[in-house]
Amino acid sequence: MKAMWNGVVLASSRDTVEVEGNHYFPAESLNTRFFEPSSTHTTCSWKGIANYYTIKVDAARNVDAAWYYPDPKPAAARIRGRIAFWRGVQVTSD
Repeated sequence: MKAMWNGVVLASSRDTVEVEGNHYFPAESLNTRFFEPSSTHTTCSWKGIANYYTIKVDAARNVDAAWYYPDPKPAAARIRGRIAFWRGVQVTSD
């Protein structure tokens, strides 16, 4: 799987975990130079508290377009250490 936005590959991995239609990429598959920490947090009743990243490519910013669960609840343990995308990030198979 590959995550792309504004012509750059944000993440690429053969080892994604799909949950609720979203592919969660291993953290080590991220091209970290395009990610900035965000102060946004949301809560999912079964996954826990999500943290976000803003994606920045050149001058373009995609606010809170990636999220992860640093300490997921037991039911979502398989997404620990993984990041998912939305807000226009294209996730496709290689």
